[in-house]
Amino acid sequence: MSRPIRYDGRVIRRKESRFWWMYYRERDGTRRKESTFTEDWNEANQKLRERLQARDGNILQVARKGETITFGEWADLFLENYSKPPIREPKTHVANQRAANHLKKVFATRRLVNVTADEIEHYLRDRLRQRVRFKTTSGCVERGKLKPTTVHQELRVLRRMLNVAVRKKLIASSPCANVEFPVTIKGLFRPHYVSWSEQQQIEFHAPAHLRNVVRIITETGLRVYKELLPMKKRHVDLINSIVWIPDSKTPNGISELPLTNFALDAFRNQIAISGNGDFLFPSDETPTKHLKSVKTAWGNTLRRAGIAYFRIYDLRSTYATRLSAGGVADEWVTQMLRQGDSQVFKKYSQMKLQMKREALEKLNRQANEMTGTLCQNLPVTEGFDTVLAQQ
Repeated sequence: MSRPIRYDGRVIRRKESRFWWMYYRERDGTRRKESTFTEDWNEANQKLRERLQARDGNILQVARKGETITFGEWADLFLENYSKPPIREPKTHVANQRAANHLKKVFATRRLVNVTADEIEHYLRDRLRQRVRFKTTSGCVERGKLKPTTVHQELRVLRRMLNVAVRKKLIASSPCANVEFPVTIKGLFRPHYVSWSEQQQIEFHAPAHLRNVVRIITETGLRVYKELLPMKKRHVDLINSIVWIPDSKTPNGISELPLTNFALDAFRNQIAISGNGDFLFPSDETPTKHLKSVKTAWGNTLRRAGIAYFRIYDLRSTYATRLSAGGVADEWVTQMLRQGDSQVFKKYSQMKLQMKREALEKLNRQANEMTGTLCQNLPVTEGFDTVLAQQ
């Protein structure tokens, strides 16, 4: 039987070192001594407490690994295990790779636990001063300065990488929590709301297949590249006005979706022009495959319509906004969007100023003084006055 442990751990100074050293026992009773790499007594005790907490949580080996792993090694592990499909979309993985390449140029040799918020802010400021560089056959060509949205995307990737490291107990907390982006980004994550007149103008200048895409998304909220373009004809039930979504970005996205009359007409028109293949939106070059992108057609349509460019994905936000403006409860809008998190609804539904003004026009300042058909006078009792009559 092992002897009882008198001390859980302690911090002492060694003659041959200027740093404080911590002594503690592992779960099996083995004595451990490690340098805290600090001359401050309070910081040394804080590291000792973290060691003891990791030991009690049986994650001591993981904590030690987090102190030895470099940022470059963790970035490679993150891209391999937490960024590739099916965990993330291929386009997301490409964006993560691009951001990680820039981050590793600065932090690759740094230990993961030593990356600080000040270093991250210094990196962001330095990136905002750099220019866009393109590789050509004659060499690198520099253009204008990097957009703040590009640098902010790198911060988002870094934040996710460090948050995963926190969940894996490799670091105690993410330094990105204390980072403030150096500049203000106007319009970031603010979807563009398409008014009905604007939508009609877009549909007038759009080719036939893009006209159907616009109407379907604004009436169903389908994701254009993940759900709509890869859709096959057998997934559309015109008789019962239902469309089946077999693959989606989230598990909640795989479901049956009812169709409005406008959406039903758009699906019917698209089936008529799609040919004899299986796909609803076949590729012009290879009819046996589906259309991969409508970015060029979308940009040309907006230019012909005289409308400032906005993402076609904002049509999904328009769908959510119209549901919300029509009086649909937020919980139902979340279900119609097929989102797992109700907080995402706040990003999609943007009640514009004009909608608020239209609501204010309905304000009745004489609601309590109305007589006739809209209200009735009841016998006056204490605490009550005229009330609206129920129709």
